Amino acid sequence: MKICVFGAGAIGGYMGAKLAQAGAEVSLVARGPHLAAMKARGLRLIEEETGTDETVPVRVAEDAAELGEQDYVIVTLKAHSVPPVVGRMQPLIGEGTTIVSGVNGVPWWYFHKIGGPLEGTRLASVDPGDAQWTGFGPDRVLGCVVYPAAEVIEPGVVRHIEGNRFSLGEPDGSKSERATRLSQALAAAGLKAPVRPKLRDEIWVKLWGNLSFNPISALTHATLDVLCTDPGTRGVARAMMLEAQVIAEKLGVKFPIDVDRRIEGGAAVGAHRTSMLQDLDLGRPMEIDALVGSVQELGRITGTPTPAIDTVLALVSLRARVAGLY
Repeated sequence: MKICVFGAGAIGGYMGAKLAQAGAEVSLVARGPHLAAMKARGLRLIEEETGTDETVPVRVAEDAAELGEQDYVIVTLKAHSVPPVVGRMQPLIGEGTTIVSGVNGVPWWYFHKIGGPLEGTRLASVDPGDAQWTGFGPDRVLGCVVYPAAEVIEPGVVRHIEGNRFSLGEPDGSKSERATRLSQALAAAGLKAPVRPKLRDEIWVKLWGNLSFNPISALTHATLDVLCTDPGTRGVARAMMLEAQVIAEKLGVKFPIDVDRRIEGGAAVGAHRTSMLQDLDLGRPMEIDALVGSVQELGRITGTPTPAIDTVLALVSLRARVAGLY
């Protein structure tokens, strides 16, 4: 089984290193100093939970053509980075290749095999110009919700902080052979990879936090523990999450927890700086459309008012444009 991780930053690097440690036939696509460091010295993985620090030899390339066709291509880029590189990924894709979409936010394939009047709806906020829908094809896709927290602390070095679950799911909810095979490969690498019949429910529980905590933190520079307990920002987050819940339930989603428990879960993470705040501080493009704009778009599609989401989206979009990051 040939597996390629396209976008071997923090999450992709962690997954790739674990697969390589387990002896899987895995390759990584990366770029810049991170690529150069991995080529020269391998990928160093520091795991805080276990106290391990190991450098793993990995096959890594910038040009996907060097790697050839794969059984699985696991995409771990930021959502806005994927459409521009669909063309670069084509050498990896053969007749039987599965694209594993491990990207935050509402996925571009969301309405594939969902059934009902919205079947096949495209989302311009996450897939402008239908780049992924036409370049990959929705029948190739296997959904993935990513839970680990990790960061690249220097080129070629990934620090894994917590979590090892990558939930998988077919758009139609079936327990397919391709999902089961990948689940087994990830499990052999010490990762949790359950195959979920209702992955969209998990997508929304994670999205609840990303939708609200990320932009609020970028606007206020507050860590999770602060913004989830301050009465004002907690109220804004709660309003955004309730609007999102109405949208999701119209789409058939069932939430296993309520909004307040989800916010308390965010507070319990502690003094964590969200990915959007980190991107702002580091001068990297901010993942606004997939995390916030997509929910606004779904509000329009379902006829749901989103005043709190609209307000925060307007503010964080301008903040990003002023910083040259949007």
